[in-house]
Formats: sequence, structure tokens, C-alpha cells
Amino acid sequence: MEHYSSLHLTNIFIHVTAGSIALLIGIVALLTKKGGRIHTKSGILFLLLLVIVIVTGLVGVFVFKRNTFLLVITILSGYFGFSGYRTLQAKSNQPKWIDILAAVSAIACVFYFLYYFKSIGMMWSPIIIYSTVGTLLMITAYDFIRYLIPKAKYGNIWLYEHIFKMIGAFSALLSAFSGTVFEDYQPYSQFLPSVLGTLMQIGFIIYYYRKNNAANSNQPVAVK
Repeated sequence: MEHYSSLHLTNIFIHVTAGSIALLIGIVALLTKKGGRIHTKSGILFLLLLVIVIVTGLVGVFVFKRNTFLLVITILSGYFGFSGYRTLQAKSNQPKWIDILAAVSAIACVFYFLYYFKSIGMMWSPIIIYSTVGTLLMITAYDFIRYLIPKAKYGNIWLYEHIFKMIGAFSALLSAFSGTVFEDYQPYSQFLPSVLGTLMQIGFIIYYYRKNNAANSNQPVAVK
């Protein structure tokens, strides 16, 4: 049985506790009225807890030498959360240096961790590495491509981006959590939450797309 120092155990406790509470708060954000007070407050709290999860995860790897590939999934969750929050704040596709820097940093972090884990001889499931890195590259590529969309056509795409990214942050964190708790069932315990998250993303986006279309069609036509 491995022996952990008191500081290491404290870091693990904070990491697990913050992650568990973040998942519960994330469920609240998903189930409450979008744009409402509870949804907004729970969303902000989810992001704050996500920061704690990422920081304690980094401490676990670099200070206590915990060789966990699940941290890469946590980094993905962090980028999803940051970008989803920024999308809601800006509600536009005008490029900002902070967003560009975050995207480049997320890509650099993931590839660095892959190099780091390979250098220490760590093995991982191909389905997890390909899906995780592929998802990150896909979303960061979109975040750069969206700057090319004309402002007039961008419209309320920001809403669907926010939905996609925040649910992505939740499902990525859930993947890391279930992959740790149900380690004997990997890789299924890691990628099945992502499948669930994808279905939720599709469902919520379709729902709000239809809702917005219905609202627009009910608006009176201006008489010229």
C-alpha cells in the first residue's frame, strides 16, 4: 500500500472534494432556468471549483509525482469551462488576446503532458487519448475559425457555443471522476460519460434552437 504524506493527502482531499461538489453544482446549473439567478450563481461556483480541481491536479503531478493521465481530461474540462464563460461574457466572435492565449495554452499543455507521460513510460488507452486530444483540437480549431464568421451572420451562435462548452466541461470532469472511482472499468468508465455529455449537448442545443425559432416566428412583422 502506498504511503502518502499529510500534504499529499490534503491535496487529494481538496481535489476530490472540489471535483465532487463541482459535479453536484453542475447538475444544478443544468436543471435550473437558463439565465436565472440560480443558474448563474451555480455556473460561477462550478467554474471556481473547477479551478481548484485543476490547480490541485497540477500539484499532484508536479509536486507529488502522481502520474495520472486523467489530468489531461481535467485540462480539457478547464478549457471548456473558461471558453464557455468567455463566450457568455462577450456574446460575439470578436477576437480577444485572452481567448487566443487560452486556446494556445490548452493545446500546449496537453501535448506537454503527453510528452511527459511518455518520457516516464506511462501507458494509456488509445480510445481515451485520441478522443480527448481530438476533442480539444476540434474545439480550439473552431474557436479560431469562428473569428472569420461575419458579425451579421454570427447572431446568437454564442448561445449554442456556451451550451456546448459548459456541458463539455461538466462531462469531461465527470469522465475524470468516474475514471478514478471506477478504475477497474476503464476505459468504459472514462468515455461513457463523454458519450452522455455529447447526447446532452445535442439535446440542449436542439431544444434552444427550436425555442428561439418559435419565438422569432411569433414576433409581429413590421409594416413599412
